[in-house]
Amino acid sequence: MFRPDTDLLHSLSAELSQRLKDLLDQALLGFIRPNSVSQFAQHASELASFREAMAQRNSNDDAEFLRSFREFIPITNYEHYRPFIAKFFTTPCKESDLKNMFAPGLPYCLAVSSTTSGKAPKTFPIYRPASHLLHHPVYLSLPNSEGSTLSPSSLSFGQALNMYFEDGHSSKVLPVCSVTVGFLRMQMNWDLEHDKDRIDLWVPGKTDPYAISLVKSYRAFFILNALFALADRRVTTIRFLFASVFVNFLQYVEDDWPLLVDCIEKGIIPDMENLDHLREPLQKHFTPNPLRAAELREIGPPGIQGWAVRVWPDLKKFIGVTGGFAAASVPKVTHVLGPSVAMQSPGYGSSECYIAMPYFNGDPNTDYKVVPVDGVTEYLDVHSNEPSERVLSAWELVIGGHYEPVLTTRNGLWRYRIGDVVTFKGFAPDDGLPVISYLHRRDSSLELAYASTCTESQLTNAIVSASTRWIGQIIDFTVVADDRDTPVTYGYLVEIGGEIGKDAKMATQQTFEDLMKNDEYHIAFWQGRARKPTIRIVEKGTFTEYRRQKCDKTKISMGQVKVPIVLSDPSCKEWLLQKVTMEL
Repeated sequence: MFRPDTDLLHSLSAELSQRLKDLLDQALLGFIRPNSVSQFAQHASELASFREAMAQRNSNDDAEFLRSFREFIPITNYEHYRPFIAKFFTTPCKESDLKNMFAPGLPYCLAVSSTTSGKAPKTFPIYRPASHLLHHPVYLSLPNSEGSTLSPSSLSFGQALNMYFEDGHSSKVLPVCSVTVGFLRMQMNWDLEHDKDRIDLWVPGKTDPYAISLVKSYRAFFILNALFALADRRVTTIRFLFASVFVNFLQYVEDDWPLLVDCIEKGIIPDMENLDHLREPLQKHFTPNPLRAAELREIGPPGIQGWAVRVWPDLKKFIGVTGGFAAASVPKVTHVLGPSVAMQSPGYGSSECYIAMPYFNGDPNTDYKVVPVDGVTEYLDVHSNEPSERVLSAWELVIGGHYEPVLTTRNGLWRYRIGDVVTFKGFAPDDGLPVISYLHRRDSSLELAYASTCTESQLTNAIVSASTRWIGQIIDFTVVADDRDTPVTYGYLVEIGGEIGKDAKMATQQTFEDLMKNDEYHIAFWQGRARKPTIRIVEKGTFTEYRRQKCDKTKISMGQVKVPIVLSDPSCKEWLLQKVTMEL
């Protein structure tokens, strides 16, 4: 159980405020001083005023440097960086042209964002941090565990860029991958050129041999992870980046249960697509285990409450994001895990920056302590009447306020907007750092023709509540604009597990009543500019197939694919509508 967040401070003492300012100032200087000589900082038009100010001031004075940053660095977005990032994809790609692009030296990889809206993924250069930081908890993808850890991780990459040195012959390979893959490779000091030499490796404490992380087939990746995990009775920790991906994993276990148990009994790797050279090293690690197979047959596939602790008796912890778009999966996850398994988030961040760690004196699923390790976070008040350029520092936050984080990062982003909205819960008593909770995306709410906008969290809470009471166990959902009648309304597309509730049609009314708590929607409805939301059920496996297609198309990490709360991509919407089996 988590402890209540009663220790959080509502305001800072003069001493603690100064400590916080000193901490953040030193961290900010540690990022912007070295990055101020980068190609972006020296040539981007957005930073021209900052450069002019520093030319007239004493650039060696830390106070002047920070003052110039706060006075003259504007808010930026991805479009400001796009022309510089495009240089990494030129042919031929010369090392001299890319050196010091956003930070000193050359990046280790290009991180691909986990796009959800149908837009093209964004890419961000990721530079290797100092060795003493590389294993800081904010970067740590694999938790320490006394037993085994089920943590499917793909180390494959969608693209490899060759950077040529001045001699024109030698080159360096730059992988394009998820930020998680990049940091896993950095932490283990693994380069691409020697992947084939590690193919027989099995990292101690993990349920999956290294070869599985190189599997590129979506289905094969999850089936093989399930096979090795089910064969291992010693699992103490389960870690998925998102709780919804764990539900995806469970669906594969349920659908292929007889096959998985049979393979464990006989010690064989099943026939899977695109295994090729990986089959032999995987087979070396897999031996017959009829006793374990018999035990699993007696337990049966996922379904009963606490199934996971029957399969893995030593299971103590589940780590995964359970907020935002993943919130719909929480009832299924908690049912499968049972009450004895503690749940916590892996942290809060993005492809651009690792922002915060779980705050264990509060709710480790939803509360995060913002740490200046990968970047310094400033804030925009989303409800402020002041100009949008008014940037707040951490010590200016107000309890209960809603803010958009603005990032200045080790990897060379300057006051970069990420489009999230968080709520400020208080200051940590030990160092004054802010503790926040994620609310929703700022730029992804579905604004309909009647100019009424419900936030992602409102849309999610409404359908989760209705599903729990009326529909049944929800697997996943998304919201599209339902324009079959006028006015346009929120159209929920929902996948459920198991039988649908006998009074499922009541869910539409409850969802409507929950959305009516939004003032804009309420007014629009009574003025005749809005109508009730609609709920349509899609066939089983729809969102698993959505993730597979998205993964194949974007080449992002298999565990990183999200289903958007609000879907605007016309082709994806059309495909999903073809999967509808009934309307409530």
